[in-house]
Amino acid sequence: MSKRGKFITIEGVEGSGKTTQATLLSDYLRKEGIDVVETREPGGTEIGERIREVLLSPAHAGLVSPAELFLFLAARAQQVSEIILPALGAGKWVVCDRFCDATMAYQGYGRGLDINIIRSVNELATGGLVPDITILLDLDVEIGIRRAVSAKREFANHASGDRMEKEGPEFHRSVRKGYFELASREPDRIRVIPVSGSVEEVHRTVVSLIKPFLVKRA
Repeated sequence: MSKRGKFITIEGVEGSGKTTQATLLSDYLRKEGIDVVETREPGGTEIGERIREVLLSPAHAGLVSPAELFLFLAARAQQVSEIILPALGAGKWVVCDRFCDATMAYQGYGRGLDINIIRSVNELATGGLVPDITILLDLDVEIGIRRAVSAKREFANHASGDRMEKEGPEFHRSVRKGYFELASREPDRIRVIPVSGSVEEVHRTVVSLIKPFLVKRA
């Protein structure tokens, strides 16, 4: 039987460079001889990608907060069952761009939904799965939004960004505060990295936090 793989999540506000760092980390781990599955939330599966389109499209500005929460959870439950757990069980490492902490930060602290309820339904959606380590990329929200909108990675025809990026600065400040609250409660799992240097510098810091897992693996 294969030894269970490691589950690494990358979190952060909009424009903090999560996707870039997730890809760089995945590439680094592959060079170290590790079989890696790189995925994202919402998404990862065919069903999850369909849900992602609904959640991020500016055309769905009227989506109410509870519906938003349940859509994120639906995509997560599908991904955990279809992608993450099978990969971990096969001894592969999984690098995921966002996971449960994002829901706590965005729908809890950002939208104001009950944190305890979110924690319970997250556990239902994941079967209690918790990342081995979470990298939290921290960035000033105004800078992050400008970066995210400029990139226009998914909605190139929407100059003002996707549905989440179009939220006001107060929403994003609440999300950032929520991430800090979560990190203060679980400092051993959630490791904060300020996004103040270059992409390469941030990557080196990410790698330094992951290396202890590589040593244990050896």
